[in-house]
Amino acid sequence: MLLRLLSALLPVLAAVCLGAAPAPADPLPANLADALEAFRSDGPKGWTYKQTTVAGKESLEETFDPARPESDRWALVAKDGRAPTPEELKTYREGKSRRAGGSSPPRIQDLVDRASATRVRSEGELTWWRFGMKPGGADDSSAAHLDVIICFHLPTLTVASVEIASREAYSPMIGINIAETRTVMTYSLPEAGRPSLLQKVTLRVRGRAFWFKSLDQDMTVTYSGQQPAVRK
Repeated sequence: MLLRLLSALLPVLAAVCLGAAPAPADPLPANLADALEAFRSDGPKGWTYKQTTVAGKESLEETFDPARPESDRWALVAKDGRAPTPEELKTYREGKSRRAGGSSPPRIQDLVDRASATRVRSEGELTWWRFGMKPGGADDSSAAHLDVIICFHLPTLTVASVEIASREAYSPMIGINIAETRTVMTYSLPEAGRPSLLQKVTLRVRGRAFWFKSLDQDMTVTYSGQQPAVRK
């Protein structure tokens, strides 16, 4: 779901200033390349969790249980800090039902240009690598402006965070001017039988449409209560 949102936003978003790219480093080491190939942006399958989305004054609390039938895996718990109304529950279920069984979202590892891998920095057990982004199609004019920065935790060969942002402001289409966009996904480290799990996603957009309509948005998605799903 998250990557579908990102792939839909990329053609009309761009540009947090990341500064000049550092001089090229060594190619991505084989162990980190293997970790990237095995990476799942939404975390491992078979885990239940609570998802809380906050955008401005609006909020949504949902639960996900992969052990339930596909059309019933998502449940709306709260909307804007209150219990949802019957009509809101009906609209929510209908929306989830229409999206059930849709196409799989693109994988982060398929979007990055591995030949462009550049080591940004290392701090203790963490190392950050920058990649250019491949175009998602012939009409994708945003990818040339975007960078992906992936942080690896070296002892566990785990992806600790993924940042997608562009290098400069630009206009992806007539009338759309984007000043800034930045998406960051953070993950827990594996421990005591628990795998690395998605913890938080933040999205920041600054821009205007046709010089008068604001496209500004800040959104935070947090994940909690992760537990292995129990088949009913």
